[in-house]
Amino acid sequence: MMTNLFSSFDPMSSTFSLQLNWTAMFLFLTVFFPLYWTSFSKSNLLYSELTSYITKEFIPLFKSYKNIIFFNVLFMFILINNIFGLMPYTFTSTAHIAMTLSMALTIWLVFMLYGWVNNTNHMFAHLVPLGTPVVLMPFMVLIETISNIIRPITLSVRLAANLTAGHLLLILLGESMVNNSFLIIITVTMAQFALMTLEAAVAVIQAYVFATLSTLYASEV
Repeated sequence: MMTNLFSSFDPMSSTFSLQLNWTAMFLFLTVFFPLYWTSFSKSNLLYSELTSYITKEFIPLFKSYKNIIFFNVLFMFILINNIFGLMPYTFTSTAHIAMTLSMALTIWLVFMLYGWVNNTNHMFAHLVPLGTPVVLMPFMVLIETISNIIRPITLSVRLAANLTAGHLLLILLGESMVNNSFLIIITVTMAQFALMTLEAAVAVIQAYVFATLSTLYASEV
């Protein structure tokens, strides 16, 4: 039994070394790159369906397909890490605020710098919505500035919190089976299977939400 509910999220308390745990976030390479070598495989067909759907969702926000490649890779990176995190004895890097904040802050900072350098007038105009009364303009600028600054925080916290909450529920259910009757063990096991299905859905949804919001923020600049 673990000494702490959050031990599964601590890379130092795992069976593997610290470096190996954080290296586990590159497991998506084992899934991503073999797709280009295997033709007509199930994984290749699934990847093609996912990327085509994501491209159809993102293409109205951009003028060319080149801008969508990054967000497709971002979606697959988060999705595969989320799915791998559901497996036993694996390290969930996307459940750590250090990982999610690094991704969100880097994406936000790059696009903000690009927008303010290349589209300065558009960025200033975006601070004041169309039709705002003159009296409210200073307040709107302040509100829009704050909402813009907290975007990487909300992106990172949303992803990390949703994954952490699901993992904690699975841990609590697993510990409740210790020294209990057979009926309780069967009931809790069925509940864990249901929760695992829900967690798989959450893994897909959170990857989609992160990529979609990043795309919407990028389209503004």
